[in-house]
Parts: sequence; structure tokens; C-alpha cells
Amino acid sequence: MGWKLRKSVVMVGMMGAGKTAVGKAVAQILGVGFRDSDAEIEAAANMTIAEIFARDGEDFFRQKERQVIARLLEEAPAILSTGGGAYMAEGNRALISSRGVAVWLDADLDLLWSRVRHRDTRPLLKTPDPRATLRQLYETRVPIYALSDLSVKAQADYSVHDMAEKVVEALTARPDVLEAK
Repeated sequence: MGWKLRKSVVMVGMMGAGKTAVGKAVAQILGVGFRDSDAEIEAAANMTIAEIFARDGEDFFRQKERQVIARLLEEAPAILSTGGGAYMAEGNRALISSRGVAVWLDADLDLLWSRVRHRDTRPLLKTPDPRATLRQLYETRVPIYALSDLSVKAQADYSVHDMAEKVVEALTARPDVLEAK
């Protein structure tokens, strides 16, 4: 079945939830473009997110993140992956809801930890107890992610493609976002 994407779909959720991998798979299923706000920020700065955090701090990064998300939402409808903290800012949430639809990839803490514990690319987890830090972030962020327009529950046994199909299924309930051609 062919689809017409009427608004950008913005993937939100914790680090390790699969926003980029699932977002790319959703874009492929729907035959639309994929954008990643973190990758756009890194390209513009010619630095990694971790380097930006270390050099300029989180506040500077969040300011640039907001600008990039606004620019990407002005472009043709696509699938947009955001960093885990992007949806925490009220301004970003309003922007996303006005120009697109937020889809929360809802993964539990154990699943997230299994995915991020061996990676050293997460600046917020560079702490003496990264699991405790992840738990604190999770507990703070989940109530905000729950404000998203749609949510899709992740399961440990789901493949990336399984999750992408669940996202497309959730989007079909929103004809203002996705319509069958």
C-alpha cells in the first residue's frame, strides 16, 4: 500500500530507544526522507555531540538543537529522529506538535540499559554510576515523553523492522499525518 505523509513524524524517547534505527526503517517503509537532528548538529558544528557538550555545555547544545529541529520541521514531511533530551524543552514540544507529530518509542529501563551500557558516546552517562544516571534521566523524562501525540511500546524481542511496523500502525490512526494513497 502506498502512503502520503502529511506531517513530519518526530521520533522521541530515551537514548537507546531506537529513534534513529527505527526512524530510518519507518522512512523506508513509507518511502519518505529521514533526518536526524543530532547528525545535523554534528555536521553544522563539525564536532560530535560529546565534543559540543564538553566545549560549550548542555545549554549551548540545547539552543542549537532547537534551531535545527525548527529548520528541519520547515522542510518537506519526513521522519525526524531527535536526541533524547530534545523533547524535554517545552518550546520543542510545542514546535513538534504544531508542525508534526511526536511518536514516543517507549522502552523500559532494563532494555535501554542493555542497549547503551557498552557505548561511550553518551555524554550524559559519563558519570561514576551510569546506570543510576540513566535511571534518574528515565524517571525524569518518562512523564514528559508521555505527553507525546502517539506512543509505541518497545519489547526486547522486537526487531527494528517490528518496531517500525508498530510505528506505521500507530500512524494509520492519524489521517492528518498519514493517509493511504
